[in-house]
Amino acid sequence: KRRPRSASSCGSRAAVAMAPRREAGLLLLLLLLPAAGAGLSGYFGTKSRYEEVNPHLVSDPLSLGPGAGGSLPASCTPLQLRAVLRHGTRYPTAGQIRRLAELHTRLLRRAAGAADCPAAAALADWPMWYEESLDGRLAPQGRRDMEQLARRMAARFPALFAARRRLALASSSKHRCLQSGAAFRRGLGPTLDFGGDEVEVEVNDSLMRFFDHCDKFVALVEENDTAMCQVNAFKEGPEMKKVLEKVASALCMPVEELNADLVQVAFLTCSYELAIKNVTSPWCSLFSEEDAKVLEYLNDLKQYWKRGYGYDINSRSSCILFQDIFQHLDKAVEESKSSKPISSPLIVQVGHAETLQPLLALMGYFKDAEPLLATNFGRQARRQFRSGRIVPYAANLVFVLYHCEHANASQHEYQVQLLLNEKLLPFLHSNETTSTYTDLKDYYRDILDNCHFKEECELPKANVTAVDEL
Repeated sequence: KRRPRSASSCGSRAAVAMAPRREAGLLLLLLLLPAAGAGLSGYFGTKSRYEEVNPHLVSDPLSLGPGAGGSLPASCTPLQLRAVLRHGTRYPTAGQIRRLAELHTRLLRRAAGAADCPAAAALADWPMWYEESLDGRLAPQGRRDMEQLARRMAARFPALFAARRRLALASSSKHRCLQSGAAFRRGLGPTLDFGGDEVEVEVNDSLMRFFDHCDKFVALVEENDTAMCQVNAFKEGPEMKKVLEKVASALCMPVEELNADLVQVAFLTCSYELAIKNVTSPWCSLFSEEDAKVLEYLNDLKQYWKRGYGYDINSRSSCILFQDIFQHLDKAVEESKSSKPISSPLIVQVGHAETLQPLLALMGYFKDAEPLLATNFGRQARRQFRSGRIVPYAANLVFVLYHCEHANASQHEYQVQLLLNEKLLPFLHSNETTSTYTDLKDYYRDILDNCHFKEECELPKANVTAVDEL
């Protein structure tokens, strides 16, 4: 493997590589505001509950929330809905469970001879119930996430979810995604005739796990340690050092016995207990809100450099999914113009945070003027790129195509809305929440015409370093 570079050279290279894009408007920023009184739960990044972005669901899981009506005229009829979902709440992965078991075992040993360390004693008494066999599987709460999302989606778009409409359901091959797809179908209930209760869930990793099939991404980002130098530098930086010292002190441990990965596992255990069991775990007591902001930034740095704007290939690898979305929208427009029934009115696909984050980056959303670096934590306090606001559990990006009668001009006949986590997302080309289909395609013309997955993902033949290529 390549020798990691220093944080400073890593940072300067990254700063040059990034180019700012236009700022999004007020509506977009509103999507990023943390829920009031969120405590630690507003900082769990990709391990966040869906309720963090939609707090009204805590009291009513089927509520469509404020402003659910939308802004389209009554003469517009939905033709097609294309939803890309992240799976629901899941258990930790086997690797996270192993690290948690290691930390818990250390605390058990320490607590045996340290009655004067209440935090360590409390965590030693905590029952370690996670087993490696759970390895990222869908939790019961994850099934509820999907069933309730399906019911809300059907309530929001009743014409599309009416009986005898065809539902095309696809998923990544991961168990949690397949189970999420089945739970989504169950949420629609037996009254909707989608060809029997057990709609077949098609496995489609080429679209839902495009990153696995992109050789350039795998070699130069996924399996290249130097690609994560900003993350590694932040782990060794002053903000994380302060958190490590504080946690070590609370646990009466020498700070040398802890590292950023173990502290992050403790923090994520707090997040898992809340998401899976809806309890405040004793692990949460180790962290203040300031600590949580640091650990959220560590998570976001990883997302940024591995799935977001850090390297072009992260997002360019998703063009296969982006183009597929527009191919189906095109087909629906053509069928409508020919007065044919829409062959695919409902397309629901279940993937991962790693499916949605690159797609949103490809579209230009949540891009800050300054890249996320190990050295600019303080300046990024109000950043747009906060993964917990963008891709919590059960995150969803929905394209809705409408046919509008009495349109002033032919290009206004077909209109589109975009929803992220059930909130209208303003389009970047207009800052409006509705766009003509023609304008939307024009804005993304370069990606639709010139982003070819095979060429994008080919490994460079010349013997260049990863950073030069990326």
